[in-house]
Amino acid sequence: MSGRFVWLNAFSVALLMLLIDIPLWAQEAPVSLDIPAGALAGTDFDVDRATDAYVALLSEEQRAKSDAYMEGGYWLELWGFLYGLAAAWLLLHFRISASMRDLAERIGKWNWLHTLAYAVQYIVVTTILVFPLTLYQGFFREHQYELATHNFAGWFSDQMTGLMVGAILGSLALLGIYTVIRKAGQLWWIWASVASVAFIFFTSFISPVYIAPLFNDYQTLEDGPVRDQIMSMARANDIRADDVYWFDASRQTNRISANVSGFLNTTRISLNDNLLERTSPEEIQAVMGHEMGHYILNHGAKLVMQFGLVLVGGFAFVNWGFGRALARWGENWGVRDIGDTAGLPLLGAALSVYFLIMTPLTNSIIRVAEVEADNYGLNVAGQPDGFARVAMRLSEYRKISPGPFEEFLFYDHPSGRNRVHMAMLWKAEHQESEPETKQE
Repeated sequence: MSGRFVWLNAFSVALLMLLIDIPLWAQEAPVSLDIPAGALAGTDFDVDRATDAYVALLSEEQRAKSDAYMEGGYWLELWGFLYGLAAAWLLLHFRISASMRDLAERIGKWNWLHTLAYAVQYIVVTTILVFPLTLYQGFFREHQYELATHNFAGWFSDQMTGLMVGAILGSLALLGIYTVIRKAGQLWWIWASVASVAFIFFTSFISPVYIAPLFNDYQTLEDGPVRDQIMSMARANDIRADDVYWFDASRQTNRISANVSGFLNTTRISLNDNLLERTSPEEIQAVMGHEMGHYILNHGAKLVMQFGLVLVGGFAFVNWGFGRALARWGENWGVRDIGDTAGLPLLGAALSVYFLIMTPLTNSIIRVAEVEADNYGLNVAGQPDGFARVAMRLSEYRKISPGPFEEFLFYDHPSGRNRVHMAMLWKAEHQESEPETKQE
């Protein structure tokens, strides 16, 4: 994490379900699905050979590049963590946080207003402090690995939009947390977790319709085979969405993505223009089957609840460590007690330490959900080769064959090889129902 404490970053994840609003997209010519010779269906079909045939599609140069990108990301996690601790120390040691609190307390007489005023300052100041790392990680590095498409002006505009959204929602989140801390007594760490879960549900509810369009333009997908296939899959899985939307991610990145998100009347099925332009209909079906799996299996709610339980431990850790740190350094920092907003950098630093330690657990929670969605998507779409092709496309920036320990520690999705192998296992059991597809 790059400086902001982890649980607030969890909120921002819920904010970035990208949707759209520009002229209708039209695919000039559909991309065809090519199957490597070693993965063709037949009486001699072999799962391991088919898996190797797909993995071999990645050249040595491409593999070295994706490995370097992924492995560099491991180090960035560590440097981001250390950078965040340094920013927290700076705010505390030089009493910057205390000065921000004092300034906030000059505004009106109400504690809630003081908390909001401090929160806005904190979010802006920490954003500025971590900006050098954000600039390298989000702009220069993405261009270095040829994953980004936007210029600096476009990237910076998105950052400013994110700051605006973060300042509003982050301030409300912090108001809720500090209200709980001040009112709930010794059990604040339990009720703060409950409040955090409720807030994440709220942001997930409003994100598809009200937040995502701030970052991308979206429009309904024109009538045609792709839309018809997606809507048919949605109806078959009782997903009550009125339409399919596409969004202009290509102005920012060349990555493929899609999602099925929201609740009740905010449910949206969306996919980006990269997925539409770069992949075959079979791949699109495979991706949408996976995303529908997340929706039908209620992974959004389940993950929020599971992370809520993890967060209980995080706030308990804060409760344990905050008083000890305060007794030793609180007077020098100008922090009065745990309910004092000036102590937010310490609270955030403690949560960052906790979540760094819990990384294998949190990654595993997500990875299990991804495997479930993969299985669901294979059964819904019936496109194992489309699924395998997508796994190979994602390997443009994900190390395709990590070691078991590496995957356990760093991966929040199954590795590309494991995903291809899963698809080929499914294919081995369903060969009679597979359509013939062009050989590569």
